[in-house]
Amino acid sequence: MALATAARRGPPSVRFVLLKGADRRGFAFFTDGRSRKGRELRASVRAAVAFYWNRLGRQVRIEGRVEEVSAAEADAYWATRPRASQLAALASQQSAALASRRVLMARWRRLRRRYRGRPVPRPPAWTGFRIVPKSIEFWTHREHRLHERELFVRTRAGWGRRLLQP
Repeated sequence: MALATAARRGPPSVRFVLLKGADRRGFAFFTDGRSRKGRELRASVRAAVAFYWNRLGRQVRIEGRVEEVSAAEADAYWATRPRASQLAALASQQSAALASRRVLMARWRRLRRRYRGRPVPRPPAWTGFRIVPKSIEFWTHREHRLHERELFVRTRAGWGRRLLQP
């Protein structure tokens, strides 16, 4: 999914992240909390995501508040990650400047040797975030750019629905 964040007083930023959970609480993904997106999510506590399926002519946009997942949730997802990916997360300080790729790969290999035969611990800064939706828009491609748009907005009474013009 494309994730859009912004600093309190800064430009917006968008990147693709892997959706790892969707339930009644919201939409969860995991990352290094020290990364740019982690810092921005904590600072503004709002974000937007978009899913796009060109072949289907469909898009879903979600906007809402952000909450950090519990340590137990982060641990549970961490345990499902491939070992090499766990080592990569431990080796990388996501979004920080890197002298060279060779430095990163050497650090990854050192960690691979260090944890050979042992579980790779979840780094303290590696966490997850959940977007609790305030609005969800479903967009469907139609001829002549007369697309269908349905917007659902959360209220205290539940979800309200309205149609939007293309």
